[in-house]
Amino acid sequence: MSDLPDNLKYAKTHEWAQVEDDNIVRVGITDFAQEELGDLVFIELPELGSKVVAQQQCAVVESVKTASDLFSPVTGEVVAINDEVVDDPEQVNDNAYGTWLFCIKANDLSELDTLMDADAYRQMIEQ
Repeated sequence: MSDLPDNLKYAKTHEWAQVEDDNIVRVGITDFAQEELGDLVFIELPELGSKVVAQQQCAVVESVKTASDLFSPVTGEVVAINDEVVDDPEQVNDNAYGTWLFCIKANDLSELDTLMDADAYRQMIEQ
């Protein structure tokens, strides 16, 4: 498994979140998640402009093995989606931390306080 970037926050549901300027939160899935899923074949992202709620399902990734829901790390509005990953989902398998899925303009960044840092996430997935 690759090293976990220290600059990201991690959800128990295996999404990563990176805070950017202007309360923008960039979201992807962890390397652990993509390894567990196997080769990704389809990704359904939230609609641009849609409202999402923290810890509620907002996207789906499908692999050759299974489908898995993705959950929003924060409440807010989807302000960007990665169209390239929709056309080529294997990018996530190749570089999970370098491939973002969507960005949310967060209503309240303090919601990220419920997420784990790299050490806590590492402990969770090693159990």
